Formats: sequence, structure tokens, C-alpha cells
Amino acid sequence: MALWGGRFSQAADQSFKHFNDSLRFDYRLAEQDIIGSIAWSKSLVTVNILSIDEQKRLEQALNELLISVQQDAAQILQSDAEDIHSWVEQKLIEKVGDLGKKLHTGRSRNDQVATDLKLWCKAEITDLIKAISHLQLQLVNTAEQYQDAIMPGYTHLQRAQPVTFAHWCLAYFEMLVRDKSRMQSTLARLDVSPLGSGALAGTAYPIDRELLAQNLGFATATNNSLDSVSDRDHVMELLSNASIGMNHLSRFAEDLIIFNSGEANFVELSDRVTSGSSLMPQKKNPDALELIRGKSGRVFGALSAAMMTFKGLPLAYNKDMQEDKEGLFDALDTWHECLAMAALVLDGLNINHQVCLNAAKQGYSNATELADYLVAKGIPFREAHHIVGEAVVGAIAKKKALEELTIDEFKLFSQVIEQDVYAILSIESCLNKRNAKGGVAPIQISTAIKKAKNSLNDSVS
Repeated sequence: MALWGGRFSQAADQSFKHFNDSLRFDYRLAEQDIIGSIAWSKSLVTVNILSIDEQKRLEQALNELLISVQQDAAQILQSDAEDIHSWVEQKLIEKVGDLGKKLHTGRSRNDQVATDLKLWCKAEITDLIKAISHLQLQLVNTAEQYQDAIMPGYTHLQRAQPVTFAHWCLAYFEMLVRDKSRMQSTLARLDVSPLGSGALAGTAYPIDRELLAQNLGFATATNNSLDSVSDRDHVMELLSNASIGMNHLSRFAEDLIIFNSGEANFVELSDRVTSGSSLMPQKKNPDALELIRGKSGRVFGALSAAMMTFKGLPLAYNKDMQEDKEGLFDALDTWHECLAMAALVLDGLNINHQVCLNAAKQGYSNATELADYLVAKGIPFREAHHIVGEAVVGAIAKKKALEELTIDEFKLFSQVIEQDVYAILSIESCLNKRNAKGGVAPIQISTAIKKAKNSLNDSVS
């Protein structure tokens, strides 16, 4: 039975009912709807709608329903109820009879669904932050394991300067720091309870909404009933956070796909996250990474859909807002799954040290060191830059690396170059010189790993 049938003399067409009903996806809010109903029943005691005995009977029945839902949420989908609010109310009436019909006094599905969704988002944020932290831990462990793995760093997909695989891992660690920070700030903004706002103008009963918010675990209650029932900023914020997070994971996946290619051969992926070809028996495809990269699109699409849905809605509630949930649920599920898969990819990753080192020595990635060497000899940087460019051209013509040029060959480009140039052109020198905070010097990498570990320990303590 619908919660609004009294106004109507005809039953809804079945095709409209299917089009209109939301139980098939908002059943995921069952626990939150029951928890909100328990809190609301307590508030109704304070305004003499329910007696203490009636409230206890309702709470007991709702708790029984909560346990049943936790054990088997799929049971909800067997119902023809319009939405999760209707289902909970129907089940409650089955348990306690007409007393169950009193629970909705002073409450609307508008403030009810807004409350349910915020409660769900709060729990989901906590779970996602844990998933982010797990991937961060895997990145730190991988960085610690491969501190000595030297590889080329790239700009424009061209070899630029040598870095370490640990430094690469820690770059993604920092992206996840920002992902986590965005989730925490979103949580702080959505931690306000809309319950008691009614349909749009507020409840007609003198409910203590601050106490109600406290009972639900919110920091405070909302200030404006119109805004309360129509606010879905937290949905769009979470979709934005998920989109940025998936952007990071997609870049992570793309890097490793390139590193895993036959042309690079820097890393080998575990058999646990790869698949083969139905035709070519030699193939080992990076499917886990390709799916992470591919799934980013559906998350970006959910954000775009939500923004388009809400951009023209007048205050307050409109049925369009029912479209907020499916995209949100799918996007956050997808992000969570991809975070877990990225951690699994790292868990079995193997680095081909020598291949990485050989690649780092190619591409004249020590050219900047030669320019800095000339600057130390008193040559202005812009002039030194030009000299080194000519030296690189000369080395390419001789099919030599810079460090393979003789002193006589170097002096064709600058007379200030002496025997001491070879020490600064080594890979080790290139790394050690970048010893400022955030640099790739081994001491900086060690410090960054220690700091990252401490930050993760602090976040769970």
C-alpha cells in the first residue's frame, strides 16, 4: 500500500508504478531508515504523540526489523512497496498494528530520505577512507621494498631525469592524501541533520531538533527547512571526490600499463591480476589496470548526471531528486572496488631493476647535471643550457651517452669542463643532488617513507 493513497480514486498504472518506484535501489537505505525511525519515535514522546510504552514497543519492533535486514537485505526486494520508507512502515504495522501508523506523525518522506541518505553517506565515507588508507599502506610498503630501484622519470612521455620507483609510489601516496582530505571535509559539511524539516516548511510539532540530531549521531541540525529537504550538495561533493579519486587511480593504472608493456618491461604484474588471450597463448594482459582506467568514465558520468539533474530544480523537493541515488551508489561502489584492486596490483608487483636502470641511463637524463656543473664553473645558466644542448647533439652524432664523451670531446663545447665532470654525470649523483624536501635523493625518500608511515599510524590510532 502506498503512503499517499487517500487523495486518489484510481490506482496507479503498473507501468507508472514501475517507473516511479525506487525500492529496487533505495533498499540500500534500510538500516538508515530504521535508525532514523527509532530516533524519531523518541522525539514523538517529548511532544506527547507517543507514550513511553508505545515508543518502547515501536523501538523493539524496529530493532527486530533492523536485525532481519542486516541478516538478509535481499528480502526487501521481494516486496512491491514503493520505496524503502513504505517498506519499513508496512513491516512495522505488521508487527505492532495501528501503533505503527503513528510513527510518521510530523515527518515527511522528504526530510526522511534526506536524513537516510546523509546517514548512509557518513558510513560510506568512513569505509572509503579505510580503503584509501589501505592503498596508501600498500604504496608505502612497495616504496620501502624498492627504494633502490632507479628508473627514468618522464615529461611528455620522454625520458627526463632519473627517479626511483619508490618516489613514483610516494607521488600517488600524496594524491591519496588529498583524496582522503576531501572526504574528511565533505563529512564535516554533511554532518547536519535534516530530520524535523517536514516536507519543506518544518515540522508542526515542537521537536528539539538539536537533541534529535545528537541522537542520530549528527554534529548539529540544519538551519533552514527549505534547504534541508532539497540539499544534495553532499551527493555532488562525493561524486566529485570520487571522480578526482578515480582520476588518480586511472593515471596510476596508465603508468603501470606503460611500465608493464613489452617495450618498457620495467615491471611484471602478478598472475592474480592479469588474464590471457583466447587466441594468443603468450599474452598476459593487464586487465585489472585497464578496468580501473575504464571504470573512471562511469564515475565521471555520474557526476555530470547529478549536476545536470540539480542545476534547474526549484525549491524545495522535486521527484527529479530520486535520481541522486543510483549514480551515487554505483560511483562509490566503483571507487571502492578500484581502490581495493589497485592495492592488489601492488601486492604482487615485481620490478625489473636492471631494465629500469638501463632505461634511466638513456635519453641523456643527466643533461641538467652538466648544465648545473657549468653554472658552478661560473657560466650563466642560460648559456650553460645552450652549451649542453650542443653537447647532447654531438653525443647523439657519436652514438654515445654524455658520460662516455672524452674530455677532449667535452672541451669542443666548453673549455671549463674538466675530469671532475664524470662524477656529477653518474646516476647516483643525479639522485643525491636532489636533496631538498620532496626530492628524489635516497635520504629524502627514506624520510618521506617514514613520514608516510607515521601519518597512517596516526590516522588509525
